[in-house]
Amino acid sequence: MKRDHVDRLRAQWDRELPDLDTEPMTILGRAYRLSNLVRPSIEETFASFGLDRGEFDVISTLRRSGPPYRQTPTDLYTLLMISSGGLTHRLDRLQKAGLILRERSASDGRSSVVGLTEKGVALAEAAFRADMASEARYLGGLGPEERVALAALLKKLLVSLESQQAGDPA
Repeated sequence: MKRDHVDRLRAQWDRELPDLDTEPMTILGRAYRLSNLVRPSIEETFASFGLDRGEFDVISTLRRSGPPYRQTPTDLYTLLMISSGGLTHRLDRLQKAGLILRERSASDGRSSVVGLTEKGVALAEAAFRADMASEARYLGGLGPEERVALAALLKKLLVSLESQQAGDPA
């Protein structure tokens, strides 16, 4: 099998620090490298719709929540794992573009709700469809069974790491 970037890095580290086990790089280093290789294409896809990655994250979160495509700002920044200030900046840009609206909550007049406009629903769906088509092309080097196996192993690792982060017992 052909050597990749991580193989070359490991060979260098094996030469320089032969006592150090670099096996974690075979998984996490490759995941990091994959992310860095596909990120520009993903960002370019969103830019073709007039969005940056953060703006897409907001409208896609609203879109996948289902009708009526509304969330409180607190729910949004919790789901997106960003600060409330970072969310406010994104919401300002999206509202100016006519993709979202902010309304007072019908159940609690002290709070607000963020919702997608019809334009926002359409754009979120179109951008997501384009992103999935783009990402699917990257997986062409793997057969269907390989994709299933890789997805299952990555899921197992992610569930384990998420549990550790949450403080769940092993």
